[in-house]
Amino acid sequence: MVRSCKRRTAELQTSHNFSDDTKLQTSISIIILMAMFNNEGYKIRDQSKPHFVTFTVVDWIDIFSRRRYKDIIIESLQFCQKEKGMIINGFVIMSNHLHAILQSENEDLSGLIADFKKFTAKAILKSIQEEPESRREWMLERFKKAALTHSRNKNFQFWKYGNHPEEIYSEKFMWSKLDYIHLNPVRSGIVDKASNYIYSSASNYVEGNGILNIVLIDNPVIDVLKPNTFWKSISW
Repeated sequence: MVRSCKRRTAELQTSHNFSDDTKLQTSISIIILMAMFNNEGYKIRDQSKPHFVTFTVVDWIDIFSRRRYKDIIIESLQFCQKEKGMIINGFVIMSNHLHAILQSENEDLSGLIADFKKFTAKAILKSIQEEPESRREWMLERFKKAALTHSRNKNFQFWKYGNHPEEIYSEKFMWSKLDYIHLNPVRSGIVDKASNYIYSSASNYVEGNGILNIVLIDNPVIDVLKPNTFWKSISW
């Protein structure tokens, strides 16, 4: 959107003999538009509402192909549930990212996410450095290089900035995101049935238990007289 505005503005300035003042005003308008666009982007506005979020490893490094790193994520989520008021309605850990639907009992979801990402980054980096890891040098070099692009980093950057939060505003949207979360391993060819994937909440909904206790969302009411209804897509 912003890029299109810039391109169109340049075309207008080239095709018309605008004065310097007019060009200046146009440039200022673009800056304002960019600021408005960034402010209206993905961010958590209501800290009390559940949000669909995504945490991605820098450079899409397949760190979670190792079980011990996935276990660090699970243990950290459990800690946040017990000590920090994290409510989890669904999650999946893939090879280089994880999706989740999270809510904060303390109505500070942004702070909760920041703490989670900070702790897991430190714990995983420590595990890489202290435990056997054939990819150690390669991964640490990538994390170190990523840290150079942001002044807030000291030595390494593990997670990408941003979480792409989307507020859950309806039951239908909630179930569409749960469907997306749970079918990730199926789409990736890891399992044939979503509930067979250990590191997700699909089995919680299908079998009533899983690797992590979560707060289940009530099953949707399915209208069997409407075969084209959204709910038919849920097949875990």
